[in-house]
Amino acid sequence: MVDIVTDSCADLSSELIHQFNVRVLPLQVFIDNRTISDGSISPKELFSLVAKTGELPKTSAPSIKEFLEFFEPSDEIIYIGISAKLSATLSNSLLAAQQLPHKKIYIIDSKNLSTGIGLLVLKAAELRDQGWTAEEIVREIRAMVPRVHTSFVIETMEYLYKGGRCTALQAIVGSVLRIRPIIEVRPDGMLGVKAKIRGTRVKALDAMLEDLRLHLPYLDLHRVFVTHTGCDEDAAYLVESIKSMAPVEEICVTQAGATISSHCGPDTIGILFIADAHSNTEA
Repeated sequence: MVDIVTDSCADLSSELIHQFNVRVLPLQVFIDNRTISDGSISPKELFSLVAKTGELPKTSAPSIKEFLEFFEPSDEIIYIGISAKLSATLSNSLLAAQQLPHKKIYIIDSKNLSTGIGLLVLKAAELRDQGWTAEEIVREIRAMVPRVHTSFVIETMEYLYKGGRCTALQAIVGSVLRIRPIIEVRPDGMLGVKAKIRGTRVKALDAMLEDLRLHLPYLDLHRVFVTHTGCDEDAAYLVESIKSMAPVEEICVTQAGATISSHCGPDTIGILFIADAHSNTEA
C-alpha cells in the first residue's frame, strides 16, 4: 500500500490521522530553554510560555536524518509537505529521498501551510484507498495544489512584529486602529496580506466568509477546513455560517499545531478549501 505522509504543519487532528491512515513527522519548537515536538503541546500551553518568557518560539525543520528514519518503514511513499518558500522541511525531505534510491519516494510541495496541506493529504489518502497507483495520485495532487485557498485572520500583530513581518510602528498603529490582517497563501507558496479589516472581529470573520461565498460556483463541496489557535466560539460561528451557505459534505475543525501557532499567535482562525481552476483567486 502507498504510504501517505506529511509533516506536523498540516495541522491534522489525531482523529483524522488515524481515520485516514497517514503518518506525520513533527517539527520542533524551541522556547523556555526546551525543545518541544510539534503535536505534544497545545496552542494555549504554547502561548502561556510566550507570556512567561516574553520570547517568540523558534521553530526547526526535521533534519535529513529524521527524514531518513521517517521514510524507512515503507518502499513506496508520497510526502506532501509545507511550502518550500516557508520552511527548509521540503528541501530536507528531497535530500533524504536522494539517499534512498531503492525506494519510490514522491515529494510534493503543497505550496501551502496548515490544513491547506491537510486538504491535499486527505485527498491523497482517499485516492489510495480507492486503488489509485502512486503515480496517479501524485499527478492528481500536483494538479490540485494551485486550487487550494488558504486565508486566516490574525488577531494580534505582536507575533507578526516579533517574527519580523511588520515594524514596531505598524504593530502599534494596527493595534490602536484595531486592524486585523487577513493573511493568504499566494500561488507561489509565500504569505501575503489579502486584506486589512478595521473594526470588530466578526467583521473580519465575515470577510473570510464572503471570500468563500464568491468561490461557491467552483467550490469543492467534499471538504472544508476551519483551523484555529484556540478560539472555539469563532470556529463554531464559521462552521454554522458555512453550513448555511453551501452543502459541504464535511467541515473539519482542527487546532493549529505549535509550529503554525508560533508564527501567527493566539486567536488566529482560517478557512481553507479547494476550488476548481475557473475560480477567481482574486475574489
